[in-house]
Amino acid sequence: MPTDTHKNGAEAGTEAVRFERVTKRYGDQVVLDGLDLTVGRGERVTLIGPSGSGKTTILRLLMTLERVTDGVIHVGGQPYSHMPGAGSGAGGAGGALVPASERYLARRRRGVGMVFQHFNLFPHMTVVQNIVEAPVHVLGESREEAHERARELLGLVGLADKADDRPTRLSGGQQQRVAIARALAMRPEILLLDEVTSALDPELVAEVLDVLRDVARDTDITLLCVTHEMGFARDVSDRILMFDSGSVVESGPAAELLDAPAHERTRAFLSAVR
Repeated sequence: MPTDTHKNGAEAGTEAVRFERVTKRYGDQVVLDGLDLTVGRGERVTLIGPSGSGKTTILRLLMTLERVTDGVIHVGGQPYSHMPGAGSGAGGAGGALVPASERYLARRRRGVGMVFQHFNLFPHMTVVQNIVEAPVHVLGESREEAHERARELLGLVGLADKADDRPTRLSGGQQQRVAIARALAMRPEILLLDEVTSALDPELVAEVLDVLRDVARDTDITLLCVTHEMGFARDVSDRILMFDSGSVVESGPAAELLDAPAHERTRAFLSAVR
């Protein structure tokens, strides 16, 4: 896998994700409130905050599991939640953006991968089959290429000897490591992590976080992570954002925000989760 050439995509001046005045409502409930957020290519950003503060909604919007109510999401410098309307040029220049069609979204979201709280592996398939199917059917890889890549990734997550096992024979931590390998098999430019250890027994958490630390150290993938594991957030994050009530309360370098938070809401939250 490629070696990380820069640890902060924002410094490199290359945009991976940009939320431009993004609002998400469910009826009268405002989950995101005019969010402006930019993540640089190769940057590792962790979102923290209480349940219901809007963190996971950000990931769901990027996975196109939800649609924005207002505002526009850009990925790789191009519209993502929207697409150029009639008469628009590249990036929507010269015309208005319109809500993205399903066809447009299907093409654009191939560069975005996600690891969920629950593993969602196919129990009737072997571990390696779980990893191979999407690259073959979505990316058009040959089965030989996809199998080679899958076994490489199983080595990365420490499960090279489990390739031919069924997921039901694995521990929860091992299943989550397979889910990480499955996400990486799609060669995402952006990897979203949604509380990936919350469904695990405490003794299995460390093995999953260790794998993700390796991914953060050894690849140039942009990471956008929601977690309550503050030690992990400190280790992998270039920047941490504290959310509350759909807005960013505070943002800063990981050590700075965790050790000397400026906002009382951040201090109260960190005291509760430590």
